[in-house]
Amino acid sequence: MTPAEKNWAGNVTFGARRLCVPRSEAELRETVAASGAVRALGTRHSFNTVADTCGDLVSVAGLPRVVEIDPAAGAVTVSAGLRFGEFADELNGSGFALHNLGSLPHISVAGACATGTHGSGVGNRSLAGAVRALDMVTADGGTVSLRRGDTDFPGAVVSMGALGVVTRLTLDIVPAFDVQQWVYEDLPESRLTGGFDEVMSAAYSVSVFTDWRPGPVGQVWLKQRVGSGGVRQAPGEWLGARLADGPRHPIAGMPAGNCTRQQGAAGAWHRRLPHFRLEFTPSNGDELQSEYFVAREDAAAAYEAVARLRDRIAPLLQISEIRTVAGDDLWLSPASGRDSVAFHFTWVPDTAAVAPVLGEIEEALAPFGARPHWGKVFTTAPDVLRTLYGRYPDFEKLMARYDPAGTFRNDFLDRHFPR
Repeated sequence: MTPAEKNWAGNVTFGARRLCVPRSEAELRETVAASGAVRALGTRHSFNTVADTCGDLVSVAGLPRVVEIDPAAGAVTVSAGLRFGEFADELNGSGFALHNLGSLPHISVAGACATGTHGSGVGNRSLAGAVRALDMVTADGGTVSLRRGDTDFPGAVVSMGALGVVTRLTLDIVPAFDVQQWVYEDLPESRLTGGFDEVMSAAYSVSVFTDWRPGPVGQVWLKQRVGSGGVRQAPGEWLGARLADGPRHPIAGMPAGNCTRQQGAAGAWHRRLPHFRLEFTPSNGDELQSEYFVAREDAAAAYEAVARLRDRIAPLLQISEIRTVAGDDLWLSPASGRDSVAFHFTWVPDTAAVAPVLGEIEEALAPFGARPHWGKVFTTAPDVLRTLYGRYPDFEKLMARYDPAGTFRNDFLDRHFPR
């Protein structure tokens, strides 16, 4: 491991003594068993130290590729290190789809699920919500398989690598479908705050982009499934917003060619649900990201609470995205137990300037029980986090049982889940 090893955004320099890329599960088991400190490394899209360690970083990207589609069971089993974009074509070619995708197809399945990453849609759970089984290597080099319905399963899916190194996941699949995508501009802010559910329920997946400056909301991306009636034509005006006259990027000035096709061009689910194309550099890169989840019923009030900070937020912001996530029963999922709205912030890469503003946002959203995304930058105190998840103590017990010696612990886990 060299000092140059960083996360994708470059704001975290890993402190690991070495990076291991085992080529077989046997090699992975030997590596884990021989190391006193191990963390699994995905595609480095986390913006905090959740994946860091002073011991060994282990990437499962080198394990044999697995994509096993079971049409009868409605499931696909994939190797944990695969990026979503690396098997979606094969899944679609077999006539199947995942229920949703994140904004980036570049992220690994295991990393996305372990941190509660998500797409959008009032009826769509997080990516972890599709997991029905997982296999992982535990601290002693043994293996554990858990399935939906097992006692430990809902604690093990969104677990931030605290229980073991996940090697395979089995995901629910649905019949393949096509999607049309449109972008509307300058939605009156009053239409969003006064009719949040109407806006966010307008399509299968909806994303609202804003810079939090006074005036209309910048963009609304509508991703609509193509039904039995075939492709649709979009009206030129919708809720006071106008249909974009060409492709758009969420961040002003960035090339729209990096984004998935818009303007109603129908395409397969995996080529429209993400915002960005696999073959291009995702988003911006030179950035920090934060995200907070509140109950969907509190969306308008939470929006207004954040809007009162617009003068503090706007000068440090590249773009903000608002999405919905259906609730699930996973213990540490940010959408656990409640249908949620997620307020996402893409900041300029200035930690010293951003951190105080995060504190102000967290204070403003505290009355709504805002839960931060585990893989992004936040300042929420551990004692506050404990109050936000009913199964927090149960997860701590799970950690102690699966990893009594603390092989998978790091500073991040010690801070938020102290022994």
